[in-house]
Amino acid sequence: MKPKIWLSSPHMSGAEQTYIKEAFDSNWVAPLGPNVNGFEDDIQSYLNEDRHVAVLASGTSALHLSLIILGVNNGDEVICQSKTFSASANPIAYLGATPVFVDSETDTWNMCPVQLEIAIKDRISKGKKPKAIIPVHLYGMPYKVEEIHEISKKYNIPVVEDSAESLGSYYKGKNCGTFGDLSILSFNGNKIITTSGGGAIITRTLEQKEKAVFLATQARDNAPHYLHSHIGYNYRMSNIIAGIGRGQMTILDSHVAKRRSNYEFYNNAFKHIDKIKFLTEPEGYFSNRWLSCILLDSESTREGLRLALEKENIESRPLWKPMHQQPIFKDAPSYLNGVSENLFKKGLCLPSGSNLSDIELDRVVSTINTYFASC
Repeated sequence: MKPKIWLSSPHMSGAEQTYIKEAFDSNWVAPLGPNVNGFEDDIQSYLNEDRHVAVLASGTSALHLSLIILGVNNGDEVICQSKTFSASANPIAYLGATPVFVDSETDTWNMCPVQLEIAIKDRISKGKKPKAIIPVHLYGMPYKVEEIHEISKKYNIPVVEDSAESLGSYYKGKNCGTFGDLSILSFNGNKIITTSGGGAIITRTLEQKEKAVFLATQARDNAPHYLHSHIGYNYRMSNIIAGIGRGQMTILDSHVAKRRSNYEFYNNAFKHIDKIKFLTEPEGYFSNRWLSCILLDSESTREGLRLALEKENIESRPLWKPMHQQPIFKDAPSYLNGVSENLFKKGLCLPSGSNLSDIELDRVVSTINTYFASC
């Protein structure tokens, strides 16, 4: 069998081992230490805004804590982009709240501002003003920042910015991860940089960061014994894992450049195939191109191509299945226009890792060209 080509595999810089060795040599193996502080400082410096960062066990835990900080409780409603991974919606359910799903628009594939305002008005008319809005920068493409945040301010509903896929992306010169009232990052194994597992919450105030850290370390009160007046969580990132993150930050920009190069390679390679369309960057948008995604002319073409790639031991994946189509969320309120369902039927993610070789890219292109030549 031919060697596996992965969709998006980890890509180490080599510097990670230095930070990990320092953690072992100094016996800083607990969920605190100089690498944790250093990783947080590295992220804050990269974002280049007046923000505070706490590194955590996952992007999901960062979303969970964000909603707690915003006061989301049992019986509340939270608006969430439907076209996303389930981790964007699951923390809403953790708190006993109800997700309200909003469909996408075709320019960025992200939350549709028109449907968002329709949803807000309708929920308010039913006596259920949403407590938060969770838009997602899908596949690294920024959402419609100005439109979404204008609606947020109009109705005084805070935004939790899901930047799990978009570190290194920016909108009109400003980094994704800095727009929300609270924002989150993910460092899962397939992300633009990885700590194997991990995430971060980005806050606007030091008080918010301190509350997140307090909750993430089992909500232990300041006392000589173990005293707890709040429910806490085991969500803090360890010093060893943070060392991996410090090494990864040194090559973040080069990873972004390589993934964007992958996208351009595919875009140029398939200009002659009318059945393949790409998501282009609107003016003022810069995507890290975490994953290079294509739209085909039909669901059957998409599935046929996926199977052709699989036969050659090349991993690809349909675009995220919308949350409103997931069995677990089938009864949740949804405000739809058909865009996300169409994207799911026709969309495919191609291998996009920053460690893809020219030989591997050529193999992907050759397989796709062969498939269409035989259609």
